[in-house]
Amino acid sequence: MAWFVLIISALLEAVWATALGQSEGFTKLVPSLVFVAALIPGMATLAYVAKRIPMSTAYAVWAGLGAAFTVAWSMLTGGEPATALRLALLAGIVGSVVGLKLLKPTAPEEAAKTPTR
Repeated sequence: MAWFVLIISALLEAVWATALGQSEGFTKLVPSLVFVAALIPGMATLAYVAKRIPMSTAYAVWAGLGAAFTVAWSMLTGGEPATALRLALLAGIVGSVVGLKLLKPTAPEEAAKTPTR
């Protein structure tokens, strides 16, 4: 359930990031209201997730997916070109997020025993 909520939180990040750009420094009312309306539940869902997934992983997934959703939306609406390189780089972000999901968490005791160089 936490991973599903994390994806919702990342979608909300994309909404508020897009609205922030359209608000023109909070001088346009509707995008400014959308920004606030998406920011508050976006942060609340991230806080919920941080209790269930290590914050380092949760934040990396949240930021990565939020950025990918934001760029994808911009491409779909014609704000940015959807070039092969951009699509490949977005696939790299999504692939990295999937990789973080698939990794088994390391217990803090085990991490402390691992020698560092």
